[in-house]
Amino acid sequence: MQSAQIKVDPEEAVWVTRIVVDSDTGAVLGLAGYHGKPNLDGMVEVGYAIDPLYRRQGHARAALKILLDVASNDPRVKVVRATVRPDNLPSRKLINHYGFHEVGEQWDEEDGLEVILEVSILKNMSCPG
Repeated sequence: MQSAQIKVDPEEAVWVTRIVVDSDTGAVLGLAGYHGKPNLDGMVEVGYAIDPLYRRQGHARAALKILLDVASNDPRVKVVRATVRPDNLPSRKLINHYGFHEVGEQWDEEDGLEVILEVSILKNMSCPG
């Protein structure tokens, strides 16, 4: 579906999910990206998933930092959103590290109950490592 989005709107290329790869070994570690380009309110949603073999090694943190850096350099983006299952404590800790705060809950057909978290983007902000 994302390749179809890019054909219709080449600007979408920045806002798709990408493969997370170890630069030393070339191993595919997971996925990270956006759910689409900024909406009319200036919100983008991020997501990431790291293979269990590679978790707890800083890969999600590095991917999220890149996603936030890209968002902070786009003048349309005002807010970044993430959704996390309530029982996913490592992801929640990571999101909290970057200043996200809880704004609600939603039911996702695939993942069940999710907490909705958002952070305001300061233009050209330097994201903590």
